[in-house]
Amino acid sequence: MISNIDTHDHVHTASEDHHHHGDQPRLMRSCRFNGVNAAFSVDTVAIPEIGEDEALVRVVASGICRSDWHLWKGDWSWVGLELPLKTVLGHEIGGVIVKVGAGVKRVGPGMRVTMPFNYACGFCDYCRQGKQNLCDNLLTQFTVDGGGGWQEFIRVPLADMNCIPLPDGVDELTAAALGCRYMTAWRAVVNRGQVRPGEFVAVHGCGGVGLAAIQISAAIGGRTIAVDIDDEKLIKAKETGAFATVNARGLNPMEVGAAVRQAAGGVGAHVAVDALGGTKTTLGALFSLRKAGRLAQVGLTSGADKGNISLPMDIIVMQELQISGSCGNPQSDYPNLMGLVASGKLTPAALVSREVGLDDVQGVLQDMDDYKTSGYVIITRF
Repeated sequence: MISNIDTHDHVHTASEDHHHHGDQPRLMRSCRFNGVNAAFSVDTVAIPEIGEDEALVRVVASGICRSDWHLWKGDWSWVGLELPLKTVLGHEIGGVIVKVGAGVKRVGPGMRVTMPFNYACGFCDYCRQGKQNLCDNLLTQFTVDGGGGWQEFIRVPLADMNCIPLPDGVDELTAAALGCRYMTAWRAVVNRGQVRPGEFVAVHGCGGVGLAAIQISAAIGGRTIAVDIDDEKLIKAKETGAFATVNARGLNPMEVGAAVRQAAGGVGAHVAVDALGGTKTTLGALFSLRKAGRLAQVGLTSGADKGNISLPMDIIVMQELQISGSCGNPQSDYPNLMGLVASGKLTPAALVSREVGLDDVQGVLQDMDDYKTSGYVIITRF
């Protein structure tokens, strides 16, 4: 590791004054994982050192996502995801570059940036095709030593690839709101679901990803039907751009499908987005499609399914339904998304319901146990 390499003009920030006077160690506050279901602790730790192709980013805003909650709960161990103790979560980040290594060419200190949660290598076959979200050498914020947005500074590997400059009109709070849920929804709606103007789009699950999918569908001319079991979330979905809603409480997936098909001209949706994941929403989404319909599967399963769902294969064959997995968003797709945000066509920050501090993270995660959070909760006080 190379500690203090800096070939660019150094942009001095007030927060750095706060962190090192003379030769004192450089320290920061960091919210860290202490085991499945265990309380997180806010610890004082050393600011990470950076290598020559890396950047040190001061975190201005960092989201608290349901994915973080899943990891805290020990979900996804069935696909090999188990967090080491003291991991720092947080993968929805808006920040400012403080320092870069000698090998970094495209970005430099003072630049406002966001980072995808999929850190890409830039040279494998998938990266070369612009599919950095499928990188063979994939890292995520929480697998990088010194990564994870629930702290004051983070280390970003391969900064030229993985630091995405924010255009004018996109501030750091918006970048954090855009972080995972929005850019994940963007890929599901635009790339995997291929929503076209005038098509019916059924969005199942109106949490962070779902609301973003509704707003994005509406912005590109889709007619969106929102499905959830919570009336308040359905009201929010209406405000975000849904023209119809279905409360699925107490309904089986076939009944949910029938209700959506009724709302979608009596025939069914052209595209369904399962923004939650699990047997009920995946099947409800499938049954809501018309013939030749397309399901963009975004939501991952939880403990109830442990990664496996039984599918109605005969219906999929006879109705020529398509199911497309949708994971994150590649670096190559950010300019289009950022352009719509900068122009005001998409407003991720409008979905921010609460700004909190590092010390509030635990309470927010506990609220997620009961699906009490609505909109996006963003850490802005470190």
